[in-house]
Amino acid sequence: MKKRFTEEQIIKVLREQEAGQPTAEVCRRHGISTATFYKWKAKFGGMDVSDARKLKALEAENAKLKRIVADLSLDIVMLKDVNSKKW
Repeated sequence: MKKRFTEEQIIKVLREQEAGQPTAEVCRRHGISTATFYKWKAKFGGMDVSDARKLKALEAENAKLKRIVADLSLDIVMLKDVNSKKW
């Protein structure tokens, strides 16, 4: 079963470990694996809640822009293909 943690919850878990509690204890209490904990630490380590929200918004915007670029690239290829044919 997967749990969905918000950025606030993830940062709270990371802060508990930074406060001196053992990593294994923090992971057990929150029901996450140590691999998940270290993945979160790599991504959210040293961030505030507002920074994490900004990161999520930027990632969403980046994904949207990548889709737009992909669509435009397909359109360009299609137009070049149509234009190169002899009528």
